Amino acid sequence: MSKLKNLDELLQHELKDLYSAEKQLLEALPKMAAKASDPKLKQAFESHLEETKVQKERLEKVCDLLGISPGRMKCKAMEGLIEEGEDMIDEKATPETKDAGLIASAQRIEHYEISGYGTAAHFAEFLGHAEAAKILNETLQEEQNADTKLNKLAKSSINRKAAQ
Repeated sequence: MSKLKNLDELLQHELKDLYSAEKQLLEALPKMAAKASDPKLKQAFESHLEETKVQKERLEKVCDLLGISPGRMKCKAMEGLIEEGEDMIDEKATPETKDAGLIASAQRIEHYEISGYGTAAHFAEFLGHAEAAKILNETLQEEQNADTKLNKLAKSSINRKAAQ
């Protein structure tokens, strides 16, 4: 890999990383939904799967706006986070405890995405790519909402059930 020379190249790198992360998540979310026993958690994963499809399309639009290809880069961080989530899927645990573990894994993923989209949106805005920044901020808001939804599920019922 060649040396990144400036913020514009770093933005391109971040966008390619996020694109890879979303593609990997599209494969992981159905597995998480299938293993969730709580109906609200299953629905949250299924709903986020649909959002993720749109988020991937938005990244493609941002790349088009900036005249770059999302490429074939592999996001190693997302690969590791998903691997941890798959370990939880395979964990021998009560359904309630597995649900709590799935939420923990999903929130780690959300926090990674929140960080990535926040950074990319800031870079885009700083570089004068207003439309790209707007699109990235839209996805950032969705990722924050998904994290909040998972947090509420955990606190309102799932963690309580897992504690029993």
